[in-house]
Amino acid sequence: MSQRKNIGITLYVLFVLVPIYWLLNMSFKHNEEITGGLSLWPQDFTFDNYITIFTDPSWYMGYVNSMIYVSINVVITLIVALPAAYAFSRYKFLGDKHLFFWLLTNRMAPPAVFLLPFFQLYSSVGLFDTHIAVALAHCLFNIPLAVWILEGFMSGVPLEIDETAYIDGYSFPRFFVRIFLPMIRSGIGVTAFFCFMFSWVELLLARTLTSVEAKPIAAIMTRTIGATGVDWGVLAAAGVLTILPGLLVIWFVRNHVAKGFALGRV
Repeated sequence: MSQRKNIGITLYVLFVLVPIYWLLNMSFKHNEEITGGLSLWPQDFTFDNYITIFTDPSWYMGYVNSMIYVSINVVITLIVALPAAYAFSRYKFLGDKHLFFWLLTNRMAPPAVFLLPFFQLYSSVGLFDTHIAVALAHCLFNIPLAVWILEGFMSGVPLEIDETAYIDGYSFPRFFVRIFLPMIRSGIGVTAFFCFMFSWVELLLARTLTSVEAKPIAAIMTRTIGATGVDWGVLAAAGVLTILPGLLVIWFVRNHVAKGFALGRV
């Protein structure tokens, strides 16, 4: 039984890693070698594809733009979702369950539903092609998810802790920052992880609400299609570099994510 389990895990890992290896393999090849035939490793190893990305501002600024609006989105989402989740967790009010469900329905809607309203609104107020425009648009989907996850963690903290802190003379802001937030840091880590990943990979809103100044890397990658065909090597290198921020986020919050999956509403 144990041997079958090991074989199954090995096959699954290979199934997951083969596309990533193939992407990495292509990123070190010339375009002629990629289109010329199948090879398990580069026959003419080259860094030209990565040099193109790091020396062309139109390429590397795509990563900068993506990191800027993703970071803004995560910060805004946590600032809004933390007190909202605390209210749902600690208080009962008229329509609380209906409001909680309504938040989730926003997360269920596809981004294309809100594409035209966002485009017209941002064009009217002068936010089109700005980082804050994409960050705010992604909040529509990330905040409901963040509230839902954080509420599960907060409900697991006994109410007696709040009452004891008030008896000891803590104000709410001091209690919330000094005592309560450290107790749900795993939930915050999980929430930041999911918000980052959604905002990082979302393309439709990010591409439509930007044109030049805030254009994300996912949209810039479509430039590889030209009159001479697809520049597969540069596209593969860009894909490899796109994976790295997600891996870094997973590395920094790995302990919180593992605990969060075990304890929270994920």
